[in-house]
Amino acid sequence: MPDTVQTYRHFRDVPKRDWRWTNFSPAEIACRGTGKLKLHPEALDKLQALRDRLGKPLIIRSAYRSPEHNRAVGGATRSKHMEATAFDIAMENHDPVAFEAAARAVGYLGFGFYPRSGFIHVDLGPTRQWGERFPVRAVPFAAEVPTAREVLAESRTLKGAGTAGVATMGAAGVEVVQEVLAEAQGTVLPLVTHLDSLRWIFILLALAGIAVAIWARVDDWRKGRR
Repeated sequence: MPDTVQTYRHFRDVPKRDWRWTNFSPAEIACRGTGKLKLHPEALDKLQALRDRLGKPLIIRSAYRSPEHNRAVGGATRSKHMEATAFDIAMENHDPVAFEAAARAVGYLGFGFYPRSGFIHVDLGPTRQWGERFPVRAVPFAAEVPTAREVLAESRTLKGAGTAGVATMGAAGVEVVQEVLAEAQGTVLPLVTHLDSLRWIFILLALAGIAVAIWARVDDWRKGRR
């Protein structure tokens, strides 16, 4: 395996036996404009160490740049990218504060911060830094969203419809009991009148539940809660 810097006309020319960085491929490190690759073992060892330390993928925005590509993208005239010792790494899946600490721990010395573009530049040195640091994230993880079942449990529309359904079933049940008692002995016939009143109470509850469900649905629609 190589321990000295080597340059390849194209990343496909790199022998598999010479590539020891398991979480990266030559295509990720090669020049985006020409496909050329300058293999810098020390820089890649630190990149792999950073990946191992963080325990999650590193999205490489830019690694080696050929001189012609560096000019084309407006890179610095003495950019460390042309030496294959610099990497621009996206912060989409990283906390910038934790990333910077890990990068310093594995030995990177140069840092450039680009919060508007969403990446941090790291290189082997000399020691320096530029750019404005990323704003501190109040919460490192996305806020939890209630499950569908929890959302349904809080639905006013569902509660109103449920009340209407229960009341309708109650009214129907009372009517069935009335019919049964009407055919029973005379001693229980006085209960039929009271059951009739109870049936009307259930009917009123059903109507109220329907009204609540309709009002809640309209109110939710007005507030954008589809």
